[in-house]
Amino acid sequence: MVEKHDLLHEFPEYRDQIHDLKMNDRHFAKLFEEYTEVEHEVRGIETGSEYVNDEYLEERKKLRLSLKDKLYHMLKANEA
Repeated sequence: MVEKHDLLHEFPEYRDQIHDLKMNDRHFAKLFEEYTEVEHEVRGIETGSEYVNDEYLEERKKLRLSLKDKLYHMLKANEA
């Protein structure tokens, strides 16, 4: 079973804040969209519906982690 890493599963406590930032912060929305695209790609690879070499998969996972870190820092900085 491949684990979900979408942002709402990663940070359920920030559900409302994620929605608000997606609607009101263009930079956050862009990073969120990129994170979502990379997450779907990695899940496809891990479930076997897409085939790539291990190096490419690791690069995509590192990008996903980097984007998640940026989004998390934006969420923390925007806490009420």
